[in-house]
Amino acid sequence: MSAPSRNQKLLAWVDEVAQMTRPDRIEWCNGSPDELDRMFDLMVDEGLATMLNPSKRPGCYLFRSDPSDVARVENRTYIACRNREDAGPSNNWADPAELKATMRELYDGCMVGRTMYVIPFTMGPLGSDISRIGVELTDSPYVVANMHIMTRVGNGVIKLLDDQADFIPCLHSVGKPLAAGASDEGTWPCAPLEDKFISHFPEERLIWSYGSGYGGNALLGKKCLALRIASVAARDEGWLAEHMLILKITCPEGKHRYVAAAFPSACGKTNLAMLIPTLPGWTVETIGDDIAWMRFDEEGYLHAINPETGFFGVAPGTSQESNPNAMTSIQRNTIFTNVALTEDQDIWWEGIGYDPPGELIDWQGRVWHDGSREPAAHPNARFTAPATQCPALAPEWRDPRGVRISAILFGGRRPSTVPLVHEAFDWNHGVFMGSSVGSEVTAAALDLQAGTVRRDPMAMLPFCGYHMGDYFRHWIETGARQDPAKLPKIFYVNWFRKDASGRWLWPGYGENSRVLAWIFRRCEGKAAARETAIGYMPDAAGIEAPAGVSDADLQELLTVDKAGWLREVASIREHYATFGERLPAELQQQLDALEQRLLQL
Repeated sequence: MSAPSRNQKLLAWVDEVAQMTRPDRIEWCNGSPDELDRMFDLMVDEGLATMLNPSKRPGCYLFRSDPSDVARVENRTYIACRNREDAGPSNNWADPAELKATMRELYDGCMVGRTMYVIPFTMGPLGSDISRIGVELTDSPYVVANMHIMTRVGNGVIKLLDDQADFIPCLHSVGKPLAAGASDEGTWPCAPLEDKFISHFPEERLIWSYGSGYGGNALLGKKCLALRIASVAARDEGWLAEHMLILKITCPEGKHRYVAAAFPSACGKTNLAMLIPTLPGWTVETIGDDIAWMRFDEEGYLHAINPETGFFGVAPGTSQESNPNAMTSIQRNTIFTNVALTEDQDIWWEGIGYDPPGELIDWQGRVWHDGSREPAAHPNARFTAPATQCPALAPEWRDPRGVRISAILFGGRRPSTVPLVHEAFDWNHGVFMGSSVGSEVTAAALDLQAGTVRRDPMAMLPFCGYHMGDYFRHWIETGARQDPAKLPKIFYVNWFRKDASGRWLWPGYGENSRVLAWIFRRCEGKAAARETAIGYMPDAAGIEAPAGVSDADLQELLTVDKAGWLREVASIREHYATFGERLPAELQQQLDALEQRLLQL
């Protein structure tokens, strides 16, 4: 196919990559529905995709990846910058020149027997000052199909590229060339683990990925561009690229506010983004469930866009109880990866809310029966669904100006110590709260003892493209440049408290709207709060308790546990030590001040 672009930088790059990878042909993607259908037809014909029952799941397809290619491969993910210290202790560093030399050898001829697809895409609405253009070169039609859903692909982007040279080059290959006339024969194409590389060159705004065809390893607009590269651009340009959902809350009086929230994995992020409130008169609508790009406008208020156009959600545990809006979103036009297949060509996973309907085919293509030792769906099984299919999607989700953020929430899975909700004293105290985010791990974790807190500051530890100490500094300096009265309020929430017997104290799900209501009223200046050692907190009367939550439960949920928090201080000190001299002094001062306030209780 002839190139539709006049962008000489892009044309030269495509030609350079083609000479290195030697694909059989090059195809420029236009983002059309016909193109997407053709990708699915191709993969069904090759045995890589299964069309699901069109009467139950119209336009839906199931894929099974290789067992070695089921998740992010963090030990094969690299930040390649000139100064090793700039990558920080939480990233794998590589010398840019050495890494490129290694990867060029792998890329040499890697697309033989395949088509190289050129995917022009934007992260964010076309024409938005906050958006970014990327171009992904890939030999995977699975990637093309997912990028169609997750980003804005096609000719509209080409027109923008004709007017500007700037774009982020994203190179991807599954790393499995084909002999003449050969095919994948129904086997998921990928390279062995030792040959997988997900590499970021932040100083060049460049992404190279090799060997994995799965998720964020291959959909390079997602974590690679939207967070690792964008976080560096945000630092350099004075904005924020964050692993945050964005939601719209409307109160009974009809006023609305927008909230961004960052939680580590398995802490209910997508569930909150699509929450259906139980509190009468309140509504919640979705702007985005995973990424927020935020800039201060000319008046000094923080505005956020969701740069994605789809949901790449974890399937196991998603049900009508936990997230009915997500279940509606995936009824059609959805890609399912590594879930189980039912006898009538529908999908099933653990936690879907009903028993498996007879004999299944598990995520590895094996016959599976209820009671089998291994799960039917991989724990990280995914769905890729268009955002427009979410019944709670707010109309302004695609507004190029973004939405004004009134509050930022941090949170984690903490069975003890951390209360249901507390509010930061000011911006720097809020940065401190975000810098200490963590979740307690369970007995299922192999690398940490059960009950240990796994720190994931601002839910960005795996996704920040530079030193986390410098990242904290960027947050502090960003706030210092603004009018404090216009900054969003910052809160910490915890839906996961238990009592001494292990009983959940808070029901979660839709009942979390009761906490959101207090946060909303605090942003209006209408809700009362008491000052505590850890921040502002509601009295028990400030949260309307749901059925099943007693006065004693609510009191426990809103009490400062002095002994527990002193242990927390010691744990945060240990956490902070990993950042060395790059930890901002302001955060150390916040920690010291917290300890002193606790000792005075």
